[in-house]
Amino acid sequence: MGFGCKFEVQQPNNNMSSQQFKYSTNTILYPLLMVFSIWLVFWYQVRVDHGIKSFGIRPQKLEGLLGIFTSPFLHGDINHIYNNSFPLFVLSLALFYFYRKVAWKVILYGVLLSGFLTWLIASNGNHIGASGLIYVLVSFIFFKGVFAKHYRLIALSLMVIFLYGSMIWYVFPIKDGMSWEGHLGGLITGLVFALIFRKQVAKPERYKWEQPDYNEDDDPFMRHFDEDGNFIETVPEDNSETESELNINPTPKIKYIFKKEED
Repeated sequence: MGFGCKFEVQQPNNNMSSQQFKYSTNTILYPLLMVFSIWLVFWYQVRVDHGIKSFGIRPQKLEGLLGIFTSPFLHGDINHIYNNSFPLFVLSLALFYFYRKVAWKVILYGVLLSGFLTWLIASNGNHIGASGLIYVLVSFIFFKGVFAKHYRLIALSLMVIFLYGSMIWYVFPIKDGMSWEGHLGGLITGLVFALIFRKQVAKPERYKWEQPDYNEDDDPFMRHFDEDGNFIETVPEDNSETESELNINPTPKIKYIFKKEED
């Protein structure tokens, strides 16, 4: 017969705690499909029809609005698409893992809004490339982590700044032939979405004793300590709970039987 008491490790009492950051096949599948799609279009552009590169965003022209939908798939050369592929994969991977509930909204609406801002604020040229979407993701992930005040998301924000913080300079016209307007549109769009989806964040895990209605007098574990903090193996019975309800084995009773040895 065993004796003593049984302890249970209290788990976080947040219903979403086990579902906040959950890996699935789609977490990596969607980013791979996105990168594969831009490379497929680039192959078609190089091998079949080089003219599709002209279907970018042409600012303040009615026909240029079509480029809002097509420009993220078009790239100028191999260096252009190569430089966009890795950041797009890494950032979209982080997006689908940490913000999977709003990931597609950020991507689809991000393409539309950042593209429209590019069409609105740019003065001329043919704006192509996925860099506008990349700036949406950088901006959204950074500001969302700051607004969430969740230690994991803040760490993710700091990592994004460490990896891609230097990109901030390219929202200014410092390099010829680079669409700083598209970058600026993406940065603004990411900030706007971080504000819009500010309430849809993962909440920090809260344990039972961190809940506002927690009462240590009702906690079976805390009842094993007296006012001085000394451990009590056996909890006295009361009207509300008994020893069996607390899953504590009763103190064993040991009987000694002596037999007189016969001569």
